[in-house]
Amino acid sequence: MTPDTCPNCGADVPRNARACPGCGADENTGWSEHAYASGLELPDESFDHKEFTKREFGTRKAIPHGVKWYWWLVAIGIVVVFLLGMFKWFR
Repeated sequence: MTPDTCPNCGADVPRNARACPGCGADENTGWSEHAYASGLELPDESFDHKEFTKREFGTRKAIPHGVKWYWWLVAIGIVVVFLLGMFKWFR
């Protein structure tokens, strides 16, 4: 019987296909009645994403840093230059 998804490459297999259109696997080379997508390295049903991220990245939250004070000065300077230019333009 043809599986819906190829157990070798994960491609969708059309109904009544003799081989996988993605990798060419067939009854003799790769799938069977008990075929499972074990070659796809998918996580188990018991995989806990929250526990994984806690273990990998720790429990400390990222602290966003604000804009540095000198960038505020640059922005204010640009606004002042723009306003002075506009004042001279209309005068």
